[in-house]
Amino acid sequence: MSNTLKIYLLALISFLVGTSEYVIAGILDKISEDIGVSVSAAGQLITFFSLTYALGTPILMALTGRIERRKLLLYAMVVFVLGNLLAIALPGFGLFIAARIIMALGAGVVVVTSLTLAAKMAAPGKQASAIATVVTGFTAALIIGIPIGRMVAASYDWKSVFGGIGVLGLLAIIMIVFAIPRYDGEPSVPLREQLALLKTPKIAAALGVTFLWIVGYSIPYTYISPYLLQVTAMSENTLSIALFGFGVASLIGSKLGGYSTDRWGVKRTLMGGMLVHAAALLLISFSASSSAIVFPLLMLWSFAAWSSGPTQQYNLLTLAPSASSIMLSLNTSVLQLAMAVGASAGGLIVAKVSLPSITWIGAFGVLLAVVLIVLSRKLTSNREPATVPSVAPQA
Repeated sequence: MSNTLKIYLLALISFLVGTSEYVIAGILDKISEDIGVSVSAAGQLITFFSLTYALGTPILMALTGRIERRKLLLYAMVVFVLGNLLAIALPGFGLFIAARIIMALGAGVVVVTSLTLAAKMAAPGKQASAIATVVTGFTAALIIGIPIGRMVAASYDWKSVFGGIGVLGLLAIIMIVFAIPRYDGEPSVPLREQLALLKTPKIAAALGVTFLWIVGYSIPYTYISPYLLQVTAMSENTLSIALFGFGVASLIGSKLGGYSTDRWGVKRTLMGGMLVHAAALLLISFSASSSAIVFPLLMLWSFAAWSSGPTQQYNLLTLAPSASSIMLSLNTSVLQLAMAVGASAGGLIVAKVSLPSITWIGAFGVLLAVVLIVLSRKLTSNREPATVPSVAPQA
């Protein structure tokens, strides 16, 4: 097997992990009905997953830095598969949360290790493309994984989704054993030195933008299925099509976001994308009763939201080019933490306010990110690299 095919194998593994994380939003109502909890309570499954991913991954990667990379990937995949199998075997909501936590502990290490292995296997000068290929697996989870998960849950039951992911994960483990070469581990960077980057005002402000933007996205996204079924009155078939279109729009938005950043710069692309993001959510609020209007607005929302992804990553790299891997790791942790906060806040909003209010409250969160971009303009207008605290590998 060529290294190119091995990198695509890592992308497929990334797809499985991404599907396990994102699919909850597509089957939230099914889980709620089957387990006997409210929709707002079921949404906390995303909170627990994202919070565990955000806090657990940096710690686990620091503790496992010296372990041979293929072995670490295998260990993490075993934990991930175990979490999925426990999700179908254990009864009750509390034990399902425990299974989600186990999934997340394995998932975070799987993704980071897959990115590392892809960069190592890539030809000289092709490392960035290899990493992008693996990241595409996550995008594919939105495009393919969520609508397929919805169809499986509608035809059988929601536990079948996690059973399928677990079986595919077992096959992936076998393929890793025979296809992925061994690579030595690397000295890890202590967490206190990674967190020292947050003392730089430009970096703290940029990560704050990530947090507010994703919180605003996560509040409505977590409850998108019950919203479309109950508020917009979409049929089951239309919902599956809408989720597929949502994923396709996210891919197009991500691609055009990168193009726009190269052509018009970070600030214009970020502000433009987030303003359209907020506007789309507000328009959905005003036209929620019409599925014919909401359907294209969903595509616009997804397109605008995901256009900010590559732009924000590039922005962070330019702020601290000497610590690029740590910056991306911090951004991922902040993103997952924001997903957890957004899902939790969305649950409170659904329970205490109303399900229809999640879209305009989400728009408010995105607008706060725009305000932070404006307020931090003096910090970000200087395109010279930020003064970054010394970050040295741990001996």
